[in-house]
Amino acid sequence: MRQDAVTLQRFYASALGLAAARILSGKLTDLWGDARGLSLLGLGYAIPVLEAFGGTPSRSVAGVPLDHGPVNWNPFGRGNATVSVGDERLPFPDGMFDRVIVLHGLEESGNPRAYLREIWRVTAPEGRIVLAASNRSGLWSRATRTPFGQGRPWTRAQLMNLLSIGLFQVTASSSALYMPPVATPLVTTAAEGWEVMGRMLAPGLGGVVLVEAVKRLYASPGGGAEAPVTGKVRLTRPATTNGRERH
Repeated sequence: MRQDAVTLQRFYASALGLAAARILSGKLTDLWGDARGLSLLGLGYAIPVLEAFGGTPSRSVAGVPLDHGPVNWNPFGRGNATVSVGDERLPFPDGMFDRVIVLHGLEESGNPRAYLREIWRVTAPEGRIVLAASNRSGLWSRATRTPFGQGRPWTRAQLMNLLSIGLFQVTASSSALYMPPVATPLVTTAAEGWEVMGRMLAPGLGGVVLVEAVKRLYASPGGGAEAPVTGKVRLTRPATTNGRERH
């Protein structure tokens, strides 16, 4: 059973949720720049990070699971851009999206492989996706009062294996949300500082694992490259550069 939209909206309107969205958005804009002219799809509940790209993409769509209930998202005066979707059948034509973000999608999926097959289908050839999932080793997966403490958490290796089986080639990986899942000003106003310290002191304990991959038409299972870890944290958003930094 997935979380309902009201719970997710309430979290991302809180100080802790805003800080989490800011950190995750920075990771994505570091990877993809401003996505100018590209077609974006967010699955699960990706609205907080889709907003980081502003109005520069040619299309931004939030595919919200049916179980979430109705969600209205009106980005930049373009009209409602949400669509209710099922995990195993997305209502989009083949190859429609250049970039796909999955946030709060995998953890509560009943069939992750079928879910990823549909993502592969709607992703354009050489298009890129990011799977962002609760880290099994992190504190956030135990924080049941947040959306990251629901469903099944993942490890980096599990995400990479899932992508490889699904005919994606892994290109980069990262961790985020090193701040403790506590809604105090000491945490939420210094989220970027927690990120810097966390990567230095406990690089495997970020609350969320992010893995980027590219759609290959003829990728062989197990053929993904070793994923370099991206470590840069953007302090402002949205991004204005198309560069990618890997460490």
